[in-house]
Amino acid sequence: MDYARQQRDPFRHAIGITFVVLVHAFVIYALVTGLARKAVEVIKKPLSATIIEELKAPPPPPPPPKKIETPKIKPPETYIPPSDLPSTGISTGPTITAVTSAPPPVAHVIQAPPPPPPPKPAIRRGITRISGDSPVYPRAALKDNVFAGKVVARLVIDEKGNVIEVTIVSADPPRYFDREVINALRGWKFSAEGEKYVGEVDINFKVAD
Repeated sequence: MDYARQQRDPFRHAIGITFVVLVHAFVIYALVTGLARKAVEVIKKPLSATIIEELKAPPPPPPPPKKIETPKIKPPETYIPPSDLPSTGISTGPTITAVTSAPPPVAHVIQAPPPPPPPKPAIRRGITRISGDSPVYPRAALKDNVFAGKVVARLVIDEKGNVIEVTIVSADPPRYFDREVINALRGWKFSAEGEKYVGEVDINFKVAD
């Protein structure tokens, strides 16, 4: 390309000259009409700057109070005594492998205590002497032709079986046989029971034929 020819091209020179002329004409117009002055006044006006303060963010809310966990107190285990009932033999696990039947419970028979012995009578009859002589038939009865009689005597017997007291309960006929009965029964001996007791005996008198 021929650069020297391009630079000498009159058309290109005409366009540049025209652009320069238009710029000068616009500047002259602006000076005449005061457009440039207004532009200068606008530039000279004080610029007002507004300082926008930075908005402060509100303080964060206080953290929630920490929840104090109270220690859980484990309730005391209740002791359950084993049942006295016989086991049925059925497993309570998740799987039942075998079921065994327990023998029937044996009923425990509680024997009642033996009844207490009957209380001893206050006055015993039919007691038997172990030793001692029989009373003598009184001579006064024979003299008065009294050939038979009966005396009921009450005896107090001590822990060793000895007679310590004789009392005449009844006598038929009266007064003939009392003395002989008392003298004879005081020498009698009965079985020892370890405690005192009272007994009655019947003494029969009869003259042999």
